[in-house]
Amino acid sequence: MKITEPKSEALNKVEEPHTEYGVYSYADYLTWELDEMVELIKGKIFKSAAAAPRRIHQKISGNIFFRLYKHLENHPCDVFSAPFDVRLPVKSKRNEDIFTVVQPDISVICDKSKLDDLGCIGAPDLIVEILSLGNNSKELRDKYEVYEESGVKEYWVVLPYEWTLLIYTLIDGKYVPSKLFTVGDIVESKCISGFKLDLNEVFNDLE
Repeated sequence: MKITEPKSEALNKVEEPHTEYGVYSYADYLTWELDEMVELIKGKIFKSAAAAPRRIHQKISGNIFFRLYKHLENHPCDVFSAPFDVRLPVKSKRNEDIFTVVQPDISVICDKSKLDDLGCIGAPDLIVEILSLGNNSKELRDKYEVYEESGVKEYWVVLPYEWTLLIYTLIDGKYVPSKLFTVGDIVESKCISGFKLDLNEVFNDLE
């Protein structure tokens, strides 16, 4: 991966998520020339676990995205799949003041004022993350924290090799987990009106 110098400090490589190289903003992020996807979480760099998602990951993502897209055809919400930058500002929407930029596998945004040419600025209503080998701690700890703090109403976590889905629903500013759903279950979103997902269809034909 090749990254240009952010401001006055050179960044030659990204090795571990909690890098010693410093704290970076979205303004820095926009200057980088990337050969692979990276995300910023509270100013720290996280690189993707692999050069490209695996086939099962892509199949599950496509199954969920297709059903959301069809459901939202006559709905005010929009759905996007990665790569799609979601900026989560804390104090200011200025690029230099934003320190979390993530690329969820799937994002649903109902407030279209949050959309611009660069992606989304502010919390999506629903985020789906499909765990990949090697990035579980990022999804289950670091992203959980910023999604909860930013006000993402629902955070769906898919474990592809276990054929399971867990939904975190934001209630009074804190996430409340669902039971663990699996094949045979039909799950329903509380924030996307009328959306139901049959997990038989999500995990179909993955062998």
